[in-house]
Amino acid sequence: MTGASNPGNQFDSKAYLVLGSKPWNRRLFDELLSKLDGRWSYMGEPAQLSASSVSRIAPRYIFSLHWSWRVPADIINNFECVCFHMTDVPYGRGGSPLQNLIARGHRDTKLTALRMTEQFDAGSVYLKETLSLDGTAEEIYIRATRLAGSMMKRIILEEMAPVPQEGAVTNFKRRTPEESRIRTSASLKNLYDFIRMLDAEGYPRAFLDHEGFRLEFSRAALYDGRIVADVTITQLAKNDRIQK
Repeated sequence: MTGASNPGNQFDSKAYLVLGSKPWNRRLFDELLSKLDGRWSYMGEPAQLSASSVSRIAPRYIFSLHWSWRVPADIINNFECVCFHMTDVPYGRGGSPLQNLIARGHRDTKLTALRMTEQFDAGSVYLKETLSLDGTAEEIYIRATRLAGSMMKRIILEEMAPVPQEGAVTNFKRRTPEESRIRTSASLKNLYDFIRMLDAEGYPRAFLDHEGFRLEFSRAALYDGRIVADVTITQLAKNDRIQK
């Protein structure tokens, strides 16, 4: 099975390329993936990813752990690209899956390994594994990355053939930084979930603006009818001090 749309392409059957933009992606690569059988390469910036750079590696698979940029079509169409999406597709295609799931009350989900296509999250599925949504966003991302590592090993060993998605499509909308602003909440539990779903390195944390200062919340815990959290306070620039 070549898995790519260009059957004439030449692959190194023991070469693998991993794309990852988060520090926990790099840790998984250094601590686990790079020690597996084969020749493993890692790219963490979009400037590194081009058809020529990928062709030099000639990977059997390109695995995308957490990649915030569009992969060029000439790579998708000529190499077997596997991405990991944190929903039970076709439910939850689209952006900010973790936040959208928690906001909808989900306590667990499926981590799906799917064939990357030019249409986001629409490709055929290799396998799905259950993923808990407990903890902070960063804890969940780390858990998902480790799970993706074990799924990658299965895909390589079993030479899985992906199967088309089935069922009704539900699309998620990518969240904006402004949507991290804390507004009216129905309960302490909902507020706690809102804080934790945004609590990860590189993400806009839950915040309030008050009297010229921004209060950002992290490391929240809910117990005894209260939320205890770390708060970072910064002064707003004058043009940002309009209460919304």
